[in-house]
Amino acid sequence: MSKITAASLQKMKQAQQKITCITAYDASFASLFDQAGIQVLLIGDSLGMVLQGHDSTLPVSIDDISYHTRCVKSGAPQALIIADLPFMTYATPADTYHNAATLMRNGAHMVKLEGGEWLADSIKGLVDRGVPVCGHLGLTPQSVNVFGGYKVQGRQSEQADKLLADAKALEAAGVQLLVLECVPVPLAEAITQALNIPVIGIGAGNVTDGQILVMHDAFGISAGFCPKFSKNFLAETGDIRKAVGLYKSQVESGEFPAKEHSFY
Repeated sequence: MSKITAASLQKMKQAQQKITCITAYDASFASLFDQAGIQVLLIGDSLGMVLQGHDSTLPVSIDDISYHTRCVKSGAPQALIIADLPFMTYATPADTYHNAATLMRNGAHMVKLEGGEWLADSIKGLVDRGVPVCGHLGLTPQSVNVFGGYKVQGRQSEQADKLLADAKALEAAGVQLLVLECVPVPLAEAITQALNIPVIGIGAGNVTDGQILVMHDAFGISAGFCPKFSKNFLAETGDIRKAVGLYKSQVESGEFPAKEHSFY
């Protein structure tokens, strides 16, 4: 696999080739995913739950993400590496620039932040300063206390219209990739078709340009809980490398996510 860049992902969208992404937190798994041809590795603030044992992503610090970004970078020479900006590390443009620079210096190729149109100025500022950005809409885990839990977003028409408008605003501001989490399939399809940038789904059906899963969910080791939108690929294969290969092939074929992993 040649070195993956934002331009590579854009070409894949244009060619209607599915993009495969997964979270990674250390060099060993990063190397395994890289060798399997996974295009994007995300150092997600999900580490707060799957590694640190918290009940949300909110306690994760910029130092936590920086450390795990360095680990992943050392194991994955080919994949595009995206690092999450944790809760309240991008509340102001100045905070955003400072913390994004920290993650880029620690090996990220792109930073990800959660939110809609209100982030436009910060995103433009990052792009102007040479920092590629991935947006995140739908169920944004850092806003769990606002949502009142981990709930599907965009089921009402007004909310769906707002998500579509936010997606267009993020693209206009300069994001090169968008993660869309836990939204109904028709809305995911509308957003994917409306944007020129790749849209990566998680709990958004197989109509997006690609998929991402938390690695612990894909291997069925998240404290015995598997979200509706995920699938235990390890249970089907009995081997981690084969599980990664199965995940990649089923995303590429459109077999995953199936209807039972999606919301309507």
